[in-house]
Amino acid sequence: MGNLQTSHHVALEEEFRSDPRWQLLERILLTTPFQKSSRLPALLCYLAEHSVRGCPGDLTEHSIGTAVFGKPAGYSPAEDSSVRVHVRQLRLRLHEYFACEGRDESLVVDIPKGSYELIFHSAHARPALPDAPPLPRLAEPKRPQFSVRDAFSWAAVIAVAVCGVGWYHAVKASQNARVPWPVSAVIQNDRQTKVVVSDGRSMLRLLSQKQFSLEDYLQPNFLASMTPPRMDENVSRLIKYISDSQITSFADTMVASTFVKLAGTHSDNLVVCTARDLNRRDMEQGNFIFVGGPTSNPWVSLFADKLNFEVVEDGVGGKMYFLNKKPLPGEQPIYEGLRYTGSGGEDYATISLLPSSSGQGNVLILQGLREEGTEALGILLADDKDRTELKRVLGIHEGSQSQTYFEALIRARTIAGAPVSISIVATRIVSP
Repeated sequence: MGNLQTSHHVALEEEFRSDPRWQLLERILLTTPFQKSSRLPALLCYLAEHSVRGCPGDLTEHSIGTAVFGKPAGYSPAEDSSVRVHVRQLRLRLHEYFACEGRDESLVVDIPKGSYELIFHSAHARPALPDAPPLPRLAEPKRPQFSVRDAFSWAAVIAVAVCGVGWYHAVKASQNARVPWPVSAVIQNDRQTKVVVSDGRSMLRLLSQKQFSLEDYLQPNFLASMTPPRMDENVSRLIKYISDSQITSFADTMVASTFVKLAGTHSDNLVVCTARDLNRRDMEQGNFIFVGGPTSNPWVSLFADKLNFEVVEDGVGGKMYFLNKKPLPGEQPIYEGLRYTGSGGEDYATISLLPSSSGQGNVLILQGLREEGTEALGILLADDKDRTELKRVLGIHEGSQSQTYFEALIRARTIAGAPVSISIVATRIVSP
C-alpha cells in the first residue's frame, strides 16, 4: 500500500492490507490523473481512512480543510471553497476511472452529493455507464467527416472531450425539474436554448499569427485567409482535420455538461453546437449560452459594448487579461490570467447575463482567459453556495420576480491546470 499516504500510514497498511476497499483505492491512485495531482491523492486517502474506519461524522468541510489543505483552524469554508472544489474534482476522477480503466472492477467507490463519505458497493448495483454518448442534440455538421486515423495529432483532444461528457445520460436522469438561478433565465420550458461552445478552428490563428473579428469569421474565405501560404504535408493534414471536425475544449465540454445537469427535465430544450454552426438569423429568437472568449467563440464580441470587463490578448498567443473599462474604488485596471493553460496561479473569468440583441430572449456568457477560468465558471454554477453568494454580492433578494442583468468577474486559483478555489472579485448591474 505504498501509494496510500495517510497520517497513520504504517498502521493502516498493516490493518487494511487485505481489505478489498483499500486495494481498490491503491489501484485508483496508481492511475495517471492521480499521479499527476498534488492534492487529490491526499484527499482520497483522508476520506478513505475515516470512511473505512466508520467515522464519517468526522468528515466535515472544516476538518478536511485543516487536515488535508493546511488551512488555519479559524478559516471559514463559506469564504474558501477549495474543499468543495477538490471534492468535485475527486468525484469526477472517480467517475472517469470506472468509465475507463476500472470498467471491470467488481467493487465501486463513489462520493454521494452533499456528503464527504466514501461509499463502496458492488458494480452490479450501479447503472452501466455508456461507452461514448454524444453531446445532447449536437447540431449536425454540414461538412464531410474524416477518419480519425488521418488526425493523429488531435486524437488526444477528442478523447478528452468524449470523457468529459461520458456520463451525460446518468447526470440528466437524476435532476429535479426546478432550474436554479441564474441558469433559469436562459433555460425555460417554452423556448429552445442553444449552448454555443468554442470552435477548434480558432487554433488556426496560432499558425497564421492573425487576429480575426466576427465579420472575418463569417466570411466564406475565412479558412483560406487563416491558412499559411506554404505548408508541409503534415501541417496541411492537420489544418484539414481542424477545419472539417467538431473540436472544442475540455473546459467547454464540462461546462456544457453542467448545463445539462442544471436543466433537469428541461434539458430536451437544449441544443449544443459549436460557434461555426451558428448564423446571424439564429440570433433572432431563443435563449443562448456562449462558452468561451472572443478568440475561440467570436459571437461574444456582439455584446462587448454592454460589458465593463473586456478580454484583451497581447498579440496572437500572447498574455491575456481582462481590461476594466471603468474601475471602481479598490478595483484594478487589468486582471491578468495564466500565461498558459495547465500552469498554476490565478486565472480570471466573467459570467454575464444580458438580454438578447433581438430582445426576444436572454443570453448567458461565460468567458475564461484560459480553460481553468472557464471550468471554474461551470463549478460556480453547479454549487448552490456559490450561486447564493453571487446573488448576495449582486444585491438580488430571494424571491425577487424582476430580471436582473449583471456581469461578474471571478478569480480561480489553480494548481496543475485545475481550479482549487473560486472567489468573486467585482460585479456590475447591467441596464437592459
